[in-house]
Amino acid sequence: MTEAQQEKKLEEAKEILAAIGMPLKQQNTRTALVLLSMFDLRPAQGWSEAKVNTLGITECMDWMADHYPDIPKGTKDPIRYAPNSRESVRKESVHQLVSAGVLFKNSDAPGRATNDKNNRYHPSPLAVKALASFGTPTWDIALEEFHKEWGKLRDKWAAERAAHRVPVVLPDGTVTSLSSGDHSDLIRDIVESFAPQFTPGGTVVYLGDTGSKWIVEKPEYLAELGVVVDPHGKMPDVVIHYTEKDWLVLVEAVTSTGPVNGKRVDELKELFKGARPGLVFVTAFQTKKKFRQFAADIAWETEVWVAEDSTHMVHFNGERFLGPYDQHQ
Repeated sequence: MTEAQQEKKLEEAKEILAAIGMPLKQQNTRTALVLLSMFDLRPAQGWSEAKVNTLGITECMDWMADHYPDIPKGTKDPIRYAPNSRESVRKESVHQLVSAGVLFKNSDAPGRATNDKNNRYHPSPLAVKALASFGTPTWDIALEEFHKEWGKLRDKWAAERAAHRVPVVLPDGTVTSLSSGDHSDLIRDIVESFAPQFTPGGTVVYLGDTGSKWIVEKPEYLAELGVVVDPHGKMPDVVIHYTEKDWLVLVEAVTSTGPVNGKRVDELKELFKGARPGLVFVTAFQTKKKFRQFAADIAWETEVWVAEDSTHMVHFNGERFLGPYDQHQ
């Protein structure tokens, strides 16, 4: 058993994980080693020798250490075989292989609790049939048969995520979506309720999301307004160019933290310091109860909007309602 044989078998296992349809996060060293252990494939063996190996998590880890001892030293994502790795192996590799139909859990006793030390796993018959054909002319056919029965996990998870996303209709009629959650629900309300009411005809030039850095971003549009977005700066959740007044309305959606306080006003002024339009600062809340929780933190010369009472705003002092304070209209 040489290190080269171990590395070759590991790369083949990763190729199989990708072909099966495992998410990118599971196309890694740890999951490849789990796959090899459950099919009892040593470095010098061919895939045609794949067989059913029934193992618990600790037994699986022991098998990896015994048969692929050189792998952790030479890979970018090494796995440690210490006892505290057990949960990572179970939650981030074995669980996904079960979901994908590659492994079955507790065929002898399906009712075992999740934390039962007797939980054991073994390959599904279709997975054994498919993997045993890897590298042969029948691999594509066997893989198609496996997918027909189990589909691709990454596609199923992507569909589930899409089904739970929050749809948002932008002022121009474009439909986008945000990650699910209360924060996204409030951002949707800002775009679909606040914007038509208080910035009619405005353009959403930036829309953030908890699941990614941005959903809508128009750097060319912002550049024309004198704004160069700092990729390291913390953008507000929604930026609307209210074209009729030539204002940039910067809205923070607050569900747990982050109202527009004095510190945040200074940060936003620095972030948008080159802007030609005047800056308007708005903190948005879902409910009046949530607003009361943060009322003492709100900066003067800013606005507050509450989604449950969407036709009104609260103005924190100053001579102008919903307008910038660094220029006179």
